[in-house]
Amino acid sequence: MPNTLHRKYEQHYADGKARRQQCSRTRQAECTLAPNRDVVALVESTSIGRVPALAPLRYARMHASPFAFFRGMAMIQAADLAASPNSGISLQICGDAHLMNFGFFASPERQLVFDINDFDETHPGPWEWDVKRLAVSLVLASRSRGFSAATERETVLRLCGTYRRRLLAFSQMSQLDLWYCRVGFEQLLAQASDEGMRQQLMKVADKARSQTQERLLPKMTENEDGVLRLRDNPPVIFHLDDHDSPLAACDDWLGDNSLAKVQGMLNHYIATLKEDRRELLQRFRLVDVAFKVVGVGSVGTRCLVLLLQDDYDQPLFLQLKEARASVLEPFTQQCVHGNQGKRVVFGQRLMQATSDLFLGWTHSADDRHFYMRQLRDMKGAPALETFANGDELASYGQACAWTLARAHAKSGGCAAEIAGYLGESDKFDQALADYAVAYADQVEKDYALFDAAIKSGRLPCAAETR
Repeated sequence: MPNTLHRKYEQHYADGKARRQQCSRTRQAECTLAPNRDVVALVESTSIGRVPALAPLRYARMHASPFAFFRGMAMIQAADLAASPNSGISLQICGDAHLMNFGFFASPERQLVFDINDFDETHPGPWEWDVKRLAVSLVLASRSRGFSAATERETVLRLCGTYRRRLLAFSQMSQLDLWYCRVGFEQLLAQASDEGMRQQLMKVADKARSQTQERLLPKMTENEDGVLRLRDNPPVIFHLDDHDSPLAACDDWLGDNSLAKVQGMLNHYIATLKEDRRELLQRFRLVDVAFKVVGVGSVGTRCLVLLLQDDYDQPLFLQLKEARASVLEPFTQQCVHGNQGKRVVFGQRLMQATSDLFLGWTHSADDRHFYMRQLRDMKGAPALETFANGDELASYGQACAWTLARAHAKSGGCAAEIAGYLGESDKFDQALADYAVAYADQVEKDYALFDAAIKSGRLPCAAETR
């Protein structure tokens, strides 16, 4: 944009500033809770339609800490946020922008980029819902590491300040420049002011670069009579024909001849790809399929790993992941895409700077919706326990804020309006810090109810064995 700001920009900025009349920045501190709020009942409701035998494992992963519980129950905060004031500026948002849903992955050009990497809940919604979820996750992460109350607040102030300043800069870029903008590893490293954070970024990046299809081959497969087969590791990964598996214990999803049915889903998925990628995928054959339990919030949904090979027997691992309705949908608008997998793909392509070469969607014969992508293609993110001090955690939070601001600016086309609402003072930052601390307190209360339901036997809980 030229040095003199365009009159349209000034108008959009003024429109955003005017929105403070309906929701002042200080009101963003309000920690409103949804009416008739029943935490345990909400937890139970999210298990409907999942593999019943995997519910104890899901609850066990959520039971690890208040942060893990927060990760696994995006629905609770979505309901609370819907009851809270917002700026009235809506766009395509992530819907689950917590700290662990950011990280490194490979662009189609094989460059390491840093971005949001989970879009299961993406949907139109107020932009600040993403910022609030990220801010609360930062407070909970700080508490899990035993950092002080002053430190947890400072991490949120730094996150919000970064989001505000980056959003302002993005709002003054042309749409094409914004569309091509990405946060690369070298950019992130150059911005890291803490030496510990720099070392951690380099370590995570090195690990991510090792996550290639060839490196996955010996870890995930075994040779049976000259034929490659995915390696079983129940209850985390198992074959669909395993009569002792969690899936067989409760339902017969896909039933007999499951490989042929998965091939049908694969064919439909291939048809959703661009022509050149369809041509590429057709040079691979489906070799094996296994059920794979993933994440925290996704445990119990239908997720498969597909092993494909080309004519030279070189591997391609794809992940087929069930896409359920976004937790935001009951509070915003109905999905317009006709397939929840397509919703995920649309949101991911719109918000990410660059997306997986093989991102597409499909459905099964029983009308479950799925999206597909490569499995672990140079993916990597730091674990919470690796943050040695508040500065390292705050620096990582700022990296997440940077890429979230870029994603919002790209997805909505209304960055100038958001920038006008935020302004140049730290009023929004202070309000978000108040909100994040108060809501983290609420998460801990919710976790206590969840813990009591497990101890009483209402919610079954059984940790996985390795």
